[in-house]
Amino acid sequence: MTLNYTVIGTWLLRIIAAIIMLQTLFFKFSASEESVYIFTSVGMEPWGRIGSGIFELVASILILFPKTTWLGALVGLGVMSGAIFFHLTKLGIVVKDDGGQLFIYALLVFLSCLVLLIIYRREILLVVKNITGK
Repeated sequence: MTLNYTVIGTWLLRIIAAIIMLQTLFFKFSASEESVYIFTSVGMEPWGRIGSGIFELVASILILFPKTTWLGALVGLGVMSGAIFFHLTKLGIVVKDDGGQLFIYALLVFLSCLVLLIIYRREILLVVKNITGK
């Protein structure tokens, strides 16, 4: 039996992105003090907190299914781009003495999703080709 390192690596990236996004949902949907603080600081409380949670839930589910991994990675990349942007512009790397943990999680998800998009680029091109007819 030979190991297929591409399959293992792809699943690792999927699991990393999905687990990180899914574990933040409790805090967003329960209006934890830290989540409310973050989204109030960027002027997006409560709709930004709830909306980003919904997008992260959808991205996590899509990432875990091989046929929709590329779409979940695209959604995850978008959400994490926003998170990284606000960390670098309004929040700072360290939020409420978290040692930069949320920023690091955002970077891990961003990088995982970016690599998944590169891996699944053929599927993206097929969808675009089917939609445009070119």
